Amino acid sequence: MNDLERARACADKMYAGDKASRALGIDIEVSGAGSATATMQVRDDMVNGFNICHGGLIFTLADTAFAFACNAYDELTVAGSGHIEFLRPVHLHDTLRAVAREELRGERVGFYTVEVLDQDGSIVALFRGRSVSRGERLLGGQTDTENIEKTR
Repeated sequence: MNDLERARACADKMYAGDKASRALGIDIEVSGAGSATATMQVRDDMVNGFNICHGGLIFTLADTAFAFACNAYDELTVAGSGHIEFLRPVHLHDTLRAVAREELRGERVGFYTVEVLDQDGSIVALFRGRSVSRGERLLGGQTDTENIEKTR
């Protein structure tokens, strides 16, 4: 299995169990290990009292792209932290695209940037996330760390 096939297999497994993303209508595209794009159309039940998209849902979209990007290596990885800057308002019926890219990936920690863009290509939010590997395989089997520890 090459890197892209592995990344897509991890995404398929994650998405199958991701009830939140599916309920929000988030679609995922994985173009390679360490990158992912999540898209979502803003529905009527996603706007707040000011008739703009709730910031928590924009965070969720960005966090979803981040999760799929950092889990592309068949190593179960969770968020250690996430921070978002809202740059422009998002309105009903806008289509958002969150593009995650890996900045740095170490043995257990990774850093990712996610740009959230609207249908016109304008950046509406910037997200930064830190991932932490749990040292477990996402697709099954053992990690290299587990194999090394068993041989000691």
